[in-house]
Amino acid sequence: MHLPCANYFKEHQYVSQQLSGKQARYLRGLGHHLQPVVLVGKDEITAGLVSSVDEALELHELIKIKLQEGCIMDRKDVASILAERCGAAIAQILGRTILLFRSSEKALITLPKSKQ
Repeated sequence: MHLPCANYFKEHQYVSQQLSGKQARYLRGLGHHLQPVVLVGKDEITAGLVSSVDEALELHELIKIKLQEGCIMDRKDVASILAERCGAAIAQILGRTILLFRSSEKALITLPKSKQ
């Protein structure tokens, strides 16, 4: 498994978000029609992959990531590592597809309020 260098993470410190069930359900509905914007292949998690996911999240807020057949890592491990590194929340893991969300300053997506 290839992981980005330590300097990358020192410069990009994020805290992963937590979603309520209502918010995750809302995001799954929005993400249903999306096409994957990032593909994880045999190289697995690299600095370039983390950078691509980070840029895609900043631009779109909600993205689909597809694990190709060559990826030998567990899908839950890939999702949790990418979410942690990018400060995103996992909205769904379905088959080889991961749905990640991270709100940006532009706030394209307004999440429903969770019950307190």
